[in-house]
Amino acid sequence: MFLHPDRRQFCIGALAASAASYARAAGDTLRVLAWPGYADPDIVQTFERRHGSRVEVTVIDSDLDLWNKIIANGAQDFDVFAVNTAELQRYIRKGLVVGIATETLPNLARQRARFRNLKSIPGIVHDGVAYAIPYTYSEMGLIYDRRQVPKAPDSLSALWDERYRGKVVAYNGGTHNFSLAALSLGLKSPFRLDDRDWPRMVDRLIALRRNVTGFYTRPDESVELFKHRQAALMFANFGKQQLQLCKAAGLNVGYALPKEGALAWLDCWVITRSARNLNLATAWINYLLENEPGQVLTSRQGLSNTTSPEPDDATNDMLRWLQPVESEEHRNQLWSRIVSGDRASKVLAS
Repeated sequence: MFLHPDRRQFCIGALAASAASYARAAGDTLRVLAWPGYADPDIVQTFERRHGSRVEVTVIDSDLDLWNKIIANGAQDFDVFAVNTAELQRYIRKGLVVGIATETLPNLARQRARFRNLKSIPGIVHDGVAYAIPYTYSEMGLIYDRRQVPKAPDSLSALWDERYRGKVVAYNGGTHNFSLAALSLGLKSPFRLDDRDWPRMVDRLIALRRNVTGFYTRPDESVELFKHRQAALMFANFGKQQLQLCKAAGLNVGYALPKEGALAWLDCWVITRSARNLNLATAWINYLLENEPGQVLTSRQGLSNTTSPEPDDATNDMLRWLQPVESEEHRNQLWSRIVSGDRASKVLAS
């Protein structure tokens, strides 16, 4: 269930009162849970100097890792974290995050119009309360080695092509991989599977497993696998962030969006219900909407930010923005069995 209205209003009132001004909070520590590249040391140091505080950054590598870290101690171990809009919904349902007083974030005015209008972004606003602030986004494309794949792949089916047996690098995550399999088979909704869909999806992912030379969870890990195992194709769960890293590693790679559409995510910053210093947590979100953090995110990580001018491309119509799935737990349970090498009958056994 969502937070009781009285609790929501209390949280928003507390945020507004504590963030009326960004007073220095000497000696305070902000505990940040973030994806790779979201809180680089120099960006963190600037914030620490400005606010006379300390920032502890913990890096995650999957949605499951994020969920487990937040629920391990009832959200008491972190103050702010980054999460995509689809995953955000279960944190709201469990009351693990609080509403954000947007009037305390002057840098929201710097965001492009489509990100300032929070009500237009599915999953961010509930009962008039905003729970998240958009930060970065990317599609999940296909990275390919130009020597082994001279023509850019135009379909997800390339990941299953027998020519690339033992030449594919894939992401180690059940939630997205079941959506990937569903999309590759033309299902109308890759995010909502029913009982008759599971056998097909399991068979499809077992077939993918046969082509895979290695699974990754972190962007840097994916590049190492791609390079040292001389892979031909990679499903880029982190999108152009991985493309940037591949090029920096000297790899001759291309990037393509499949005709079936590309899964895409929008990551936002949220504040936990156990944030020790709401002032500092809000200041962190506001700071990351400044020029320097946004430019660093794009130049170093290859990721789009929400404040720079809109990229001049025509990919929006090809994107399938992530939506809440029918059961993260079921998908991840089945995926762990698939990765371990189980046959379909054992994977599907209750």
